[in-house]
Amino acid sequence: MTQPTIVWFRDDLRLADHPALREAAAADGPVIAVFVLDEESPGIRPLGGAARWWLHHSLASLADDLRAHRVPLVLRRGAASEVVPALADEVDAAGVVWNRRYGGPEREVDTEVKRMLREAGRAARSHQASLLFEPWTIRTGQDEPFSVYTPFWKACRRAPEPREPFPAPRGLSGPRTYPESDDLDDWDLLPTAPDWAGGLRAAWTPGEASARRRLRAFLADDVDDYADARDRLDDDGTSRLSPRLRWGELSPFQIWHAAVETRRERPSAAQGVETFLSELGWREFAWHVLYHSPDLATENWRRRFDAFPWPDLDTDALEAWQHGRTGIPVVDAGMHELWQTGVMHNRVRMVVASFLTKNLLIHWRHGEEWFWDTLVDADAAANPFNWQWVAGSGADAAPYFRVFNPELQAQKFDPGGAYVGRWAPDSGAFGSPEPIVDLRETRAAALAAYERVKRSG
Repeated sequence: MTQPTIVWFRDDLRLADHPALREAAAADGPVIAVFVLDEESPGIRPLGGAARWWLHHSLASLADDLRAHRVPLVLRRGAASEVVPALADEVDAAGVVWNRRYGGPEREVDTEVKRMLREAGRAARSHQASLLFEPWTIRTGQDEPFSVYTPFWKACRRAPEPREPFPAPRGLSGPRTYPESDDLDDWDLLPTAPDWAGGLRAAWTPGEASARRRLRAFLADDVDDYADARDRLDDDGTSRLSPRLRWGELSPFQIWHAAVETRRERPSAAQGVETFLSELGWREFAWHVLYHSPDLATENWRRRFDAFPWPDLDTDALEAWQHGRTGIPVVDAGMHELWQTGVMHNRVRMVVASFLTKNLLIHWRHGEEWFWDTLVDADAAANPFNWQWVAGSGADAAPYFRVFNPELQAQKFDPGGAYVGRWAPDSGAFGSPEPIVDLRETRAAALAAYERVKRSG
């Protein structure tokens, strides 16, 4: 029997539009799929609790889909630079294929795996699958990475059209004997003591099939009004595709071409589709920034922001924010929505982030870490990128110090109070405490603190 090809799955938990799987299927031999839970490689960030919940269920769905093609999903735990070459030796693989990652530590791991495999005489190839445009291909006229979104996205739109998505491969076959695999339940990805994931189970069904259904429903029912409805809190018009992209249950190529096809078939959707595509562009921008600034989650992208005079951490204020007890209704509503569903409306994400960093003067890293632990769509690029954008330390930050007024935001985007009424009612389990800060006074304090950044150069 010919040697097998190993497909190393990572943040691409799907069969369709999976270039690495497509290459393996075209090879003359059986296919073995592997997922490595790597919490040991230097710099690899351990997953937060909500992300671990999603990963468990998405892996279970992927395993079922692969099993239907008689391909095993092998689960292994450990440093990937040790686990992947060892599995290749174990099954005498012809080679290992995977789709690219763009974080700094992840690229270092992938480079080392590729080196070890090739030294052992095995093939090792990677593919573009999670970004529409490779980070090294979109550059300014001065051959520099873009630091502002609008010219970045214009450059992307001038680039060649993203490729068409590939169908799920046919004719997959597994080996005669399956390699040993960990039991998914033994990884303890699900919360048990206590089980706080009831709201997540009610809100989501992870997996490729569910992701594709959601994309079809969004494009059929919601995209026409997306340009305006995406900001409304009282009638959520967002796509709810962010965790699908984060875990790769859908690829951006699938979403791009499905949206473009919708615009072609239904001209009334043109404005909504264009706005939606620009949101895909914002995701691309975040990943391009991370590629060129791998320390995005820990260091200010704008180094001059190091001069911002953060006061000593007020742990009581941080805890009030985390648990939705600030007394600012829309902020508390957002934090309750996050805890129960693992997501938060994007408009509210900006509001609660501004409140933490500007009104409470708590460093953006504390908010980024809380979102990393509680979001099912916690993304290594978008999460720190967006926190820094709101804080004022990131790429594409406004030329002024942006401070969202949560009361005005609620009046504009939740005028009838439906969102706040759902997630932070004035009475009931959550209660409605007095505001922990004065919005006007704390805004003035934040602006005064920013003056030090301006004076720093």
